[in-house]
Amino acid sequence: MKYELEQCIGSRIRRLSRIADGHIRSFLGDHKITENQMTILFTLHELGRVEQGKVGEVLCLERSTVSRNIKLLEKQNLLLRTTEYRPEVELTTQGLDLVKVLIPQWEKAMDVLVEQIQADGMKSLNMLESRMH
Repeated sequence: MKYELEQCIGSRIRRLSRIADGHIRSFLGDHKITENQMTILFTLHELGRVEQGKVGEVLCLERSTVSRNIKLLEKQNLLLRTTEYRPEVELTTQGLDLVKVLIPQWEKAMDVLVEQIQADGMKSLNMLESRMH
């Protein structure tokens, strides 16, 4: 093989993602929500009512991932989804209340992560993301 398995970029990025998710989960407490679901809620908080497909586009998530998580969030009464051919989604009052609780916890997790990777790590992440996008 031309590359060793340890050099696999996708594997290394997913590993870093799992590490970061673990830090974030430790701050989410007893909220029965995943990191993907949290980012969907945060995105809807920022964008308001949008087409479901826009959520996936903004977060670079597969359509099936968005659909599955939106159905779960809808069952928890955290968002509303229209029944149109291209459904729109928006936060419920309960979803907005949860976002307001989660944001400070997420910010604490981000403080830890930013401190760990420091300014040069943040700069490297930005550069890597822009080159791969």
